[in-house]
Amino acid sequence: MIASKEAADGPRRPAGPLLHRDDELAVLDATMAELAEGQPAVIAIQGPRGIGKSSLLRAALARAPRQSVVLRARCHESERDFPYGVVRQLFDRVLAQPGRTGTAGLELRAGTRAEASGAEVHEQLQDLFQAARSLSGGKPVVIAVDDLTFADPASLAWLSYIVRRLEGLPLALVFTVDSDAHDALPADFDTLSPTRLLRPGPLCDTCAARWMAQRFGAPLDTELASACHTLSLGNPLVLRELTDRLLAADVSAGSPDPAAVLEIGAATLSDTTVEWLHRSRPAAVELLTNLAVLGPGGDIETAAALAGQGEFETALAGEELRRSGLIDPGPPQRFRHELVRTAILSRIEPRTRLDLHARAAALLVRLGAPAAQTAEHLMSMGATGQTWALPILRTAAREAAAAGDWATAARYLRRALAESADPETVLAVTGQLGAVELHQDVAACARYAATVAASVGPPPARARALLPFADAVLTLDSPMAARSFVEAAAALDTGSGASLELLLPLGTQALLAGHRGTARRTLAALRRSPGRQVAGPAFLGALAALTAAGGRFPLRAQRLAERCAEATAPAGAGTGAPGAALALAWSGRLEDAAALAGRAVLTARIAAHPGELALTLLVRADIAHRMDRTAACLSDAREALRLAESVRAAGLAAAAAACAARALVVRGQHEAAGAVLAQAPPPSGAHPLIRALSLQARGVVAAGLGEHEQALQLFLECGHQLAARGIANPACVPWREHAARAYEQLGEPGAARAIAGDDVPGHRTGLPAPRPAAGAATAGTEPGSLAGPGSPVASGTSAAPVGARRVGLTASERRVTDLVLTGLSNLEVAERLFLSKRTVDTHLGRIYRKLGIRGRPELGEALKEL
Repeated sequence: MIASKEAADGPRRPAGPLLHRDDELAVLDATMAELAEGQPAVIAIQGPRGIGKSSLLRAALARAPRQSVVLRARCHESERDFPYGVVRQLFDRVLAQPGRTGTAGLELRAGTRAEASGAEVHEQLQDLFQAARSLSGGKPVVIAVDDLTFADPASLAWLSYIVRRLEGLPLALVFTVDSDAHDALPADFDTLSPTRLLRPGPLCDTCAARWMAQRFGAPLDTELASACHTLSLGNPLVLRELTDRLLAADVSAGSPDPAAVLEIGAATLSDTTVEWLHRSRPAAVELLTNLAVLGPGGDIETAAALAGQGEFETALAGEELRRSGLIDPGPPQRFRHELVRTAILSRIEPRTRLDLHARAAALLVRLGAPAAQTAEHLMSMGATGQTWALPILRTAAREAAAAGDWATAARYLRRALAESADPETVLAVTGQLGAVELHQDVAACARYAATVAASVGPPPARARALLPFADAVLTLDSPMAARSFVEAAAALDTGSGASLELLLPLGTQALLAGHRGTARRTLAALRRSPGRQVAGPAFLGALAALTAAGGRFPLRAQRLAERCAEATAPAGAGTGAPGAALALAWSGRLEDAAALAGRAVLTARIAAHPGELALTLLVRADIAHRMDRTAACLSDAREALRLAESVRAAGLAAAAAACAARALVVRGQHEAAGAVLAQAPPPSGAHPLIRALSLQARGVVAAGLGEHEQALQLFLECGHQLAARGIANPACVPWREHAARAYEQLGEPGAARAIAGDDVPGHRTGLPAPRPAAGAATAGTEPGSLAGPGSPVASGTSAAPVGARRVGLTASERRVTDLVLTGLSNLEVAERLFLSKRTVDTHLGRIYRKLGIRGRPELGEALKEL
């Protein structure tokens, strides 16, 4: 017995028109050569449907010796009940030939009834055998029967009779049979020595791709070839059908649509392989369907339990599925490829599929399966109303979050919200969902925080529900969330220890938002607490940053930052580390700040929290900029920008873009810096530090492009934003130095000295000298401002009235005039421009003298006349 085998060194090369059949064709060549020498043979070609058995049968006939007598028949399952149906096909053409002798009684014998006595049957078989012998006349005889699986019993008995009497006869029997046809065939076929068994295997991916490329007439995309080989399971008939359908659908061979290929492949698989299984073994199709519904983690045993099949039935069905190639031999016995599972799922009716998911979820709960596996079935259903569904979804979400799969965790929790109507449970699930969204969608997290803050209930309950949202990333990025923390902290009664446990985390977020009243209240509550409860690192870091930003107590800020650093783990950094690092940087201890920021970045990387990593990188980038480490600053800022955009943290993205722009300006890449700022503008209502940082960066870019008037306005607005929140430390955002330099470029050294308080120490900014604009023209001058011929920025400016340019108001006088016309008092103008009131009075006196007026009431009319 000779069996086919796969080549050990790779895919077979095609022999003639057949691909991947070298071994089988070699057996046919040898057998037919022996037949030509008068030796008998039996060739059984066995395999699943569509594997190419008929092609090999035709190849055997093509190799038959010359002058051979060929008898052919093809069986069909509808003719199984007709006695000698196969024999009739074999001999009908021979009997119809004129002059044929030695077969006169064959027609009558073949037409007799099958229910004859033993002697009569033996006589019939002997007559048929003699007829076959007489056909040769010394020539080889080849009897070819296709699909012998469906032969009638009488014809099978005759073929078995012939096989046992082949010795010394030049006769070859070649037949094809299905893989599971052992019970239908006589045992002689597998035991007699002349029998040679060929089991053609599936086409390899290389041969399949070559065959498809020939059909398409063009080179084949590798992904298309791989998908078609997977969906067809290497079955030539399925592959041919799939290729025909792809060609009919005008699918491109070089750039196919994956969705269209999968849809066509699923239909092809359904119409061929699965349909064959459905006719021969329906239990196998039912098992296959349930296995597909169970998902990637399913197995044959669980699928059998879902289908309600017993062990014996499951064993038969599983063996059929393994022979078909749809599942791996295992263990575990699962689909050969996810594409196959997807194709099987596409065959299931929606209602049936929904019912199967419901049954699968209930079964998996009883079996104690992993929560994620059960949760996937719940995701495919509507609201179940089952008490066990909600804990399963929440547990699966916690497991996914622990693995860093935030998207899956959010899916489960959003589904869990639909399973509960209890207000307390809804609040708890919303908090859990917000904590997950914080790591992938900060904007969504802010919306969930607002929902929790607006819930009805006592202040402690609302505060407790807000705890999952208490994170610096959310507070710094969302003013709406920051207000929620401040309001929840203000509503707490600090007289109880339980409230203090809630006040500390909420107070920390209020500090990050710049709310000093909450800081005093939290500190007072700490002093009154039993045992003098110690504040955590997060609170210390936020308090250190707030103290340093005030600028009045730098030593206190440093001590708070040191306490925060000491309270964190030696190998990492706590949530307060970014605030402590900024406090040290704003207090002049840059090396210590850089070390602490580095620890914070390392901790955030290990935790795989994109938002926290973006925040820590942003802090480290700002410190690197202060230390003139431009390359490190730019690298951290760009990574922070990418991470912030990935989690939809618009505020952090704007701050990262500002840090990157400042570094690019230092390198002289002003246009690139402007493009980065345009990529991530600050959102409305952003944190004051973020707005100030963005204004400073825009001003630096404008100054680098020579637009000093616009740059000065941006620097002054930056200072106004900081002053409005009590951020007086010039080290936070050094806008005064830049504003002073802009004044100097505009030809106003007095204003430069007034706003800087000293000579401009240009070396402290780390910035190159500004590039003057061509022609000394200034962009960005506000409409209605005044300029005169003596102003360094008057040339080319068309925004100021002609009369204002004629009387020669300076740039400082124009700014004062613009603000006075809005109705601001002299003191308010001084605060807005960060000048003393005396300086504003002096400017107004000069303006009145130049315009020939006496005071404010005449200013507007004088400008109208001009």
